[in-house]
Amino acid sequence: MTDLVRWNPYREMLALHDGIDRLFADAFAPTPWSGSWGAGTLAVDMYETDKALVVKAALPGVSEDDIDVQVRGDVLTIKAESKAEEEEERFGWHIRERRYGVWQRTLRLPVEVRGGKAKAELENGILTITLPKSESVLDAIKIKVQKVLPKVSLPKLKK
Repeated sequence: MTDLVRWNPYREMLALHDGIDRLFADAFAPTPWSGSWGAGTLAVDMYETDKALVVKAALPGVSEDDIDVQVRGDVLTIKAESKAEEEEERFGWHIRERRYGVWQRTLRLPVEVRGGKAKAELENGILTITLPKSESVLDAIKIKVQKVLPKVSLPKLKK
């Protein structure tokens, strides 16, 4: 059965207001390709293996010389810069575009890592950072679980 809802003209105005807010938020939010607006956000994947923490980021068209990876304490920072400009004077240019982008991402690491043993590799536009876990994280300590019996109080008997 369908419920009747009283028409409220303000409900439509609020829905329109929310839609306009989302439109402007999406239009002016920084994206990974918005280098001209400042540093874009770099999308990353992070996962944990038994011995290391692995972070992957897609950086197509970026040279390994233009990537800066730093580990300080439990914070990982990845910075990358892409510049593409071609010089060919053979043609009469009508449109000539230059591409420029800056990306940066700072992540708090969920486990303690050995930053000095970290390695970063760039293959086919995918940056893979492998951060070995600290020895203190790798050492598992077995804790024995004890069963606690519930305390039962017996009713007092009258004499």
